[in-house]
Amino acid sequence: MHTKLLRTCALLGVLSFLLTAAVAPSFDWPQWRGPHRDGSISASAEPKSWPEKLKPRWKIQVGEGHSSPILADGRIFVFTRQRDWETVSAIDPRTGKVLWQQSYPAPYSINFAAVRHGAGPKSTPAFDTGRLYTFGISGILTSWNAGTGTIRWQKEFSKRFPETSPLFGTAMSPLVDSGLVIIHSGGNNHGALTAFDAESGAVKWQWDGDGPGYASPVVANFGGTRQVITETQSNVIGVSELDGRLLWRIPFTTQYVQNIPTPLIAGDRVIVSGLSKGVMAVKPKLKDGKWSVETIWRNQSFSIYMSSPVREGHLLFGFSHTKKGQFFCLNAADGHTIWSSDPRQGDNAALVVTGGNLIALKDDGELIVAHAGGKGFEPLRRYTVADSPTWAHPLLLPDGVVIKDATTLALLKTE
Repeated sequence: MHTKLLRTCALLGVLSFLLTAAVAPSFDWPQWRGPHRDGSISASAEPKSWPEKLKPRWKIQVGEGHSSPILADGRIFVFTRQRDWETVSAIDPRTGKVLWQQSYPAPYSINFAAVRHGAGPKSTPAFDTGRLYTFGISGILTSWNAGTGTIRWQKEFSKRFPETSPLFGTAMSPLVDSGLVIIHSGGNNHGALTAFDAESGAVKWQWDGDGPGYASPVVANFGGTRQVITETQSNVIGVSELDGRLLWRIPFTTQYVQNIPTPLIAGDRVIVSGLSKGVMAVKPKLKDGKWSVETIWRNQSFSIYMSSPVREGHLLFGFSHTKKGQFFCLNAADGHTIWSSDPRQGDNAALVVTGGNLIALKDDGELIVAHAGGKGFEPLRRYTVADSPTWAHPLLLPDGVVIKDATTLALLKTE
């Protein structure tokens, strides 16, 4: 986008900020997988009812990519590609009006095995205290002023690593916690889980024991230690959030080097899965100053490839790549199977649980609203919400749902 137009968009964003903030929703979805980074929201944050048909309110072209839209400070933020430029757009959720739009050059060559997924970006932005953080498909980390779209600082890693993204492009989403922005920089076999100061961009610590996977890190407290937990290229790890020191590691390799699902914290356990790896719950433990990891349970009937699981109480819901796509529910306490859906459900489903409903957006543009219960897979509504691939997560609002497909963003109303 031309510089003059970018400046104009930024000025419009500033002028409309007060109006947008005045009608800001009372909740945010500020990062990958929502407020708690686990795909869960309160029932009050989803639509009050799901009618037979959804009502299109607005639909706009925003660019290519499967990065999920987020909601913060009364605005929708979406991260896309427009030709050779990675682009962030701030959008008024009421009208679909672009409040500001800013870009930077980011040419990228797609691995032939990932052509159908496009040139990205795939990573979802993170919002924190007026700042937005994005991680491009080639490994460019950027801090933005969320009010105006100006770049605060930017990092690229070509001088540090032979490759700046894994084989199929960066997919992990930044984690912002305790004044840190945490990403896994680098590429196959050479990388570093890295924490940057959110204000200045200065490196605070690095752990360089493995290359990046495609999973996104989460944070949790175990043994009195706050730690960053993620699937890397060949491991599941926990490192100290304070200094990046490796606390524990589980060797974890998958076919085609694709560790993708985001770990799910369930009380004192971490639930992980991967391509043909089953689903398992592990418990990090500290005893006599040494960390160990106990496997609590493992269910080999289902494996998760590109989706990530969600939990409601003792019920763990997931979408397995086995049997050509299958929804399933496990007991989160012991891992036994409670139910599974019919097979051949598709390639992928992005899951959200609300307390009463399980929301699943399949990659073929079908949105399913199902009962989040233990009696079986019980779809309540099925909607066709896009006519191109939908790999991004849906963004739920109290009166509708925002859908990102291959190139557009749309609001579909329930009222």
